[in-house]
Amino acid sequence: MQSDSNIDLYTEQNSDSPLSFAIAQRDKNTIAMVERAVERHDVVLAFQPVVQTSRPDQVAFYEGLIRVLDERGRVIPAKDFIETVEDTSLGRKLDCLALEAGLQALRENEALRLSVNMSARSIGYPNWMKTLNKGLAVDETIAERLILEITESSAMQMPELVTVFMQDLQARGVAFALDDFGAGYTSFRYLREFYFDILKIDGQFIKGISENSDNQVLTEALMSVARHFEMFTVAEAVENCDDAAFLTSLGIDCMQGYYFGAPTIMPPWKTPPAGRMRA
Repeated sequence: MQSDSNIDLYTEQNSDSPLSFAIAQRDKNTIAMVERAVERHDVVLAFQPVVQTSRPDQVAFYEGLIRVLDERGRVIPAKDFIETVEDTSLGRKLDCLALEAGLQALRENEALRLSVNMSARSIGYPNWMKTLNKGLAVDETIAERLILEITESSAMQMPELVTVFMQDLQARGVAFALDDFGAGYTSFRYLREFYFDILKIDGQFIKGISENSDNQVLTEALMSVARHFEMFTVAEAVENCDDAAFLTSLGIDCMQGYYFGAPTIMPPWKTPPAGRMRA
């Protein structure tokens, strides 16, 4: 009988293995599902509040999280498809639709401040830039209420391009958030040059932080980096009152997570609480 390590080695080396086939088939099905949703324009944003730590009843801004609807109308969260499509042209189309939906929400609600996720790859995608410039031209206040979120891993793939892009958009009033900070391998040299406005600390350091001394030390270190570069800090994935209380004691600027509100595809500013739908 083969040992587990031998089986793992065989799986990695043999592209025709049952596991490789299953993974490839899953990815193929995921791409097909997302392609059909994009063709139908069945792409929506789910809105999740980011609250001020000093006033948890006050929303600092909302994050617009991409969702697609399958043929049955079921809401499919990004975690089920984004890794499969983010490096493809389909990922660029999703970025366009997400930005379009975000700009529409900003036009409809003049009091709204909203963050929209993007990949650094979309900077060179003509349709995405066209959507952005068109949206900013419609209403001069939109730029000051728009936050573009770029993941750490995405930004570090093309730092020079991202730096120039950010400088141009920040001059027009757009803010930038570094998403999932700490999840990758940050180059602090580039972090100094980027000048992000907001730093969002990855949820792996936040979940259970009230009882995890390692995460406490790491989160304090990440917050110290943010303060040095004069960036606002957001703790992601805050899910209980103990973690929220501990983060408050650390002096985190803002918090986001299910403890403060689940993502909803029904805009909270349009729908009474009883009518909200999670997504």
